[in-house]
Amino acid sequence: MQRRGALFGMPGGSGSRKMAAGDIGELLVPHMPTIRVPRSGDRVYKNECAFSYDSPNSEGGLYVCMNTFLAFGREHVERHFRKTGQSVYMHLKRHVREKVRGASGGALPKRRNSKIFLDLDTDDDLNSDDYEYEDEAKLVIFPDHYEIALPNIEELPALVTIACDAVLSSKSPYRKQDPDTWENELPVSKYANNLTQLDNGVRIPPSGWKCARCDLRENLWLNLTDGSVLCGKWFFDSSGGNGHALEHYRDMGYPLAVKLGTITPDGADVYSFQEEEPVLDPHLAKHLAHFGIDMLHMHGTENGLRDNDMKPRVSEWEVIQESGTKLKPMYGPGYTGLKNLGNSCYLSSVMQAIFSIPEFQRAYVGNLPRIFDYSPLDPTQDFNTQMTKLGHGLLSGQYSKPPVKSELIEQVMKEEHKPQQNGISPRMFKAFVSKSHPEFSSNRQQDAQEFFLHLVNLVERNRIGSENPSDVFRFLVEERIQCCQTRKVRYTERVDYLMQLPVAMEAATNKDELIAYELTRREAEANRRPLPELVRAKIPFSACLQAFSEPENVDDFWSSALQAKSAGVKTSRFASFPEYLVVQIKKFTFGLDWVPKKFDVSIDMPDLLDISHLRARGLQPGEEELPDISPPIVIPDDSKDRLMNQLIDPSDIDESSVMQLAEMGFPLEACRKAVYFTGNMGAEVAFNWIIVHMEEPDFAEPLTMPGYGGAASAGASVFGATGLDNQPPEEIVAIITSMGFQRNQAIQALRATNHNLERALDWIFSHPEFEEDSDFVIEMENNANANIISEAKPEGPRVKDGSGMYELFAFISHMGTSTMSGHYVCHIKKEGRWVIYNDHKVCASERPPKDLGYMYFYRRIPS
Repeated sequence: MQRRGALFGMPGGSGSRKMAAGDIGELLVPHMPTIRVPRSGDRVYKNECAFSYDSPNSEGGLYVCMNTFLAFGREHVERHFRKTGQSVYMHLKRHVREKVRGASGGALPKRRNSKIFLDLDTDDDLNSDDYEYEDEAKLVIFPDHYEIALPNIEELPALVTIACDAVLSSKSPYRKQDPDTWENELPVSKYANNLTQLDNGVRIPPSGWKCARCDLRENLWLNLTDGSVLCGKWFFDSSGGNGHALEHYRDMGYPLAVKLGTITPDGADVYSFQEEEPVLDPHLAKHLAHFGIDMLHMHGTENGLRDNDMKPRVSEWEVIQESGTKLKPMYGPGYTGLKNLGNSCYLSSVMQAIFSIPEFQRAYVGNLPRIFDYSPLDPTQDFNTQMTKLGHGLLSGQYSKPPVKSELIEQVMKEEHKPQQNGISPRMFKAFVSKSHPEFSSNRQQDAQEFFLHLVNLVERNRIGSENPSDVFRFLVEERIQCCQTRKVRYTERVDYLMQLPVAMEAATNKDELIAYELTRREAEANRRPLPELVRAKIPFSACLQAFSEPENVDDFWSSALQAKSAGVKTSRFASFPEYLVVQIKKFTFGLDWVPKKFDVSIDMPDLLDISHLRARGLQPGEEELPDISPPIVIPDDSKDRLMNQLIDPSDIDESSVMQLAEMGFPLEACRKAVYFTGNMGAEVAFNWIIVHMEEPDFAEPLTMPGYGGAASAGASVFGATGLDNQPPEEIVAIITSMGFQRNQAIQALRATNHNLERALDWIFSHPEFEEDSDFVIEMENNANANIISEAKPEGPRVKDGSGMYELFAFISHMGTSTMSGHYVCHIKKEGRWVIYNDHKVCASERPPKDLGYMYFYRRIPS
């Protein structure tokens, strides 16, 4: 048994004494009630700290609480001990050492390493010829930091031994445990290891695929036994087909097939006909190589024929990733990459851009001590904690350190001068922000723009102070609709967070070249010849900006003058300019067959952007406004009585219906009101309410109901998350004070836990040393007074208006045919030069492809 010195490298560790079995048992007796055996459904975090990206590979190892099974790095374990009083932790450490060399200088023969027993989600190459790994586990008892080496069956009580074994053998908390978990783990096919592959000389070309039994060129599957290419049916990915791949299996019995067009260096979609489910093939690269397919140089696409036939797609990947250029790796604060978890590049690109903005840095990383100190008992389930953790991981430089000189010399000697950048894994962050979301919780590729809005929504719902960092994106749009019959107009305002810029294809400057390419392509495809090099349309930015401001026809506009629906013409302008302008290029659309596709265009996006001419002008002289008469609400007959007789409490608003509407792109507050005023009758009825009321001036304003504490209270009830600038509901404060706690203590606990009663009580019990934080209380009271004032005089939407002059500082690019496939990277201008963030790789950019971006981030230039 050892004391603190051995654990933290302090003097005195070597002189510790070994205690008898009875002494160990006596030492553990006071802590036995707090030691638990993990039950089914318990998440055991033994790979990553809840507050940082420390792991068993880190210098200080990882501490797993034997009661909550949360993990903490050396820097944060003391915080958890002080907050909870939990004393017993399992310390996990993976040691990495260079392998002992033989007499000839080579590594000794490989043998099974029995010293590795931790099931960790790490990048360690456990079969490396250069290094060997050894795992170590011990119990540590706080506050004296006594250590008990494991395993220790003879000396430990049986319960403790069982609990330790259960923790050590537990699987990753992100593996599939129930249908709601975000990570879908596929089983390994039982046919993969001994799959028979016929030596029939079949080689699969990189283009021109077609079903061997029909003329289909989409949803094609390659049988991994005989190389047959056949169409699928309504299995696995719900794509259409004639089922010839399944018929072939029934005829021949060949079990495994891979979907063409999904093959990437990371894997592919594999289906087992015999097992009747999607599976993993750990030998997929070898099985594909049998038919001449080099998996390591493939890029997945939705439509194999078009994407692999057109060199253009490869060109797009090369240009955006700056392939073929020797890029210099960047290290230090702000230059930390994010590991790809499997189609998580959309998240990584957005978060890199977000945390390059000072307001987000200050809101989270700048408030790190307070956010971590007031985090709930389970910080893995708190948005602000996980945002702060991610921001600190990206900005601190702690996880982006250059290789030491000796490592560089060794790499040069081995002719392997490839500086390694490991980056940090956003696994815990992704698990939280994507939970309960049907798309982001999957392992499929997603739209970066949709995730950006989803993140803004989460920031709005989890404000941590009087300043909301997402306000930097917030602006007002003035919409002017003119009735085509009466010529009268209506002006309304709505809140938005990004500018969607249409692609003006008709303004392409190389139309002749595009026409010639299309004729050549069709001829080559008809004659089964290689397709020509793709010609990318060149679109002037000015044409796209003009298309943005052009009038739009509205067919079902409610004309209050006619008291009926009428045709109208709508134009949109900026009623305010945001501090940071996010511009999305609307590259994605649907073809006539409803297959998603992307415009392959080059737009000369400016470094300096002036949109001052798009400032709204309001009602003009000579214009006549439409009367302010709302149309009737149509409610199903069977729901009228329910709606008239039951006014729902704002706390009972159906959150799932709210989120369904919000994901359609409607403002969150409008969705809340729609669900409330239609009596929780479902998203469809609420949608009708939105269509009817979306032109009203207060459409996007918060729900305010007399008797329910105003907008802040309603918002808090719906989502269980409010900012520190909102007074907790008095009824919840009264419940806590009735238990004998101080009022200020109750308010501070509620504010620290987003007004959640159960978590607030946990917070109080975990802070027995509570002392009033005067600054905290003053801020709280000031905000409470501000809320009272705002009830008397409602304020408009939070905007930071200013000039319409901007400069480009970041952009996100997409490679692939649609948002459902491909890859994202991010370029950010830092310290006067462009930097490319490509998952875990962060390098100085040599040729930033600003004309091929998908989302552009501009900052306002002070006037």
